[in-house]
Amino acid sequence: MDKRFDIIIVGGGLNGATLALGLARLGLRSLVIDAQSQSAQMDGSFDGRSYAMALTSVRLMQSLGLWDALADQAQPMLDIKVFDGNLTNGPSPFHMHFDHTEIEEGPMGHMVEDRHLRPVLHNAVADQNLITYLSQTRVVSQSIDDMLASVTCDNGMTYQAQLIIGADGRSSQTAQRAGIKRTGWQYPQTALVCAIEHDLPHHGTAYQYFLPPGPLAILPLRGNRSSIVWSETPRQADTILSLSDDDFLDILRPRFGSFLGDIRLAGKRFSYPLGISMTKTYISDRLALVGDAAHGVHPIAGQGLNAGLRDIAALCDVIDQARTRGEDFASINVLTRYQEWRRFDNQSLGLATDFFNKLFSNDNPVLRLGRTVGMGVINASPTMRRGFIREAAGLTGELPRWMQ
Repeated sequence: MDKRFDIIIVGGGLNGATLALGLARLGLRSLVIDAQSQSAQMDGSFDGRSYAMALTSVRLMQSLGLWDALADQAQPMLDIKVFDGNLTNGPSPFHMHFDHTEIEEGPMGHMVEDRHLRPVLHNAVADQNLITYLSQTRVVSQSIDDMLASVTCDNGMTYQAQLIIGADGRSSQTAQRAGIKRTGWQYPQTALVCAIEHDLPHHGTAYQYFLPPGPLAILPLRGNRSSIVWSETPRQADTILSLSDDDFLDILRPRFGSFLGDIRLAGKRFSYPLGISMTKTYISDRLALVGDAAHGVHPIAGQGLNAGLRDIAALCDVIDQARTRGEDFASINVLTRYQEWRRFDNQSLGLATDFFNKLFSNDNPVLRLGRTVGMGVINASPTMRRGFIREAAGLTGELPRWMQ
């Protein structure tokens, strides 16, 4: 096996695999080092996990030649309906309705299940001769000199490249080894995640209920199925997760409502604590961070994966332009362009999700009145509705080439 590559990617999940495929499209050889087994990454069994992929993320998949393998399993999101409510009085009569026909580009995005997305990415990685994939391997140290970056793994081998990219999640060891600090906080919320089957069709509509403990998202999947992301206090979430499936559904039903008929669990139940986390910098000498390794936000807007994919598309743009100019694409001057492109957008997203979560996750009567009036004003304004739709579709700001 070769020990010298153009780029080393630490982390072989959704972001790491997508990044390797993007770099291969630029003609760059990459080594992907993943702590998980590749068989686990390619497991196609249904476990209920899914992602809201914005229109621009779909465009990235199209640019990489991956969308044809996903399109038949993806559910278009045609409408989004947002309600403020509580368990006593139900949803407010004032709500926001975002219809995809208000923009020219088509659906705002698609819901894609993890069991479809992950195997498509990893099958493409396996078929690409410019990508070397090391599974069940961990980086134990990394070092940088003027011209090369090196990593040593727990297999005893040392590998070199011009650039190391950390795609290894919120607890990124790549960032920690580089001395990059994080800031953030935990919310008094835990997300319960599952998929359900229901009797009636959802017609491609996503629903977001703001309840005092936190938001409840009902996101359409193919067929009469939906993905649930349900926020509760940590203690309540632990209690609910410990219940039997039938008792779990009995707690969910009054929050969910009856508009889709009877509901049944489809797949496993998961939980994870919610918080916000941002690194002080996205770059260091011959090193860059993408996705959750650089920023983690509240799932209230479903933008976590989309932000990571936008990082990847932007970084590939920056690297490609630098190579065209004859620059060292791993130099700090080049990497600074990537950071300047993406850091402000990601910080703005993090602050916006933090603000809306705090604004809506309470039962304060003054705030409730303000929310009701605000949603009524937005829903009555075509210009404001269109702005929210374009934001949800990822169409605002400077778009990388593969997302245009």
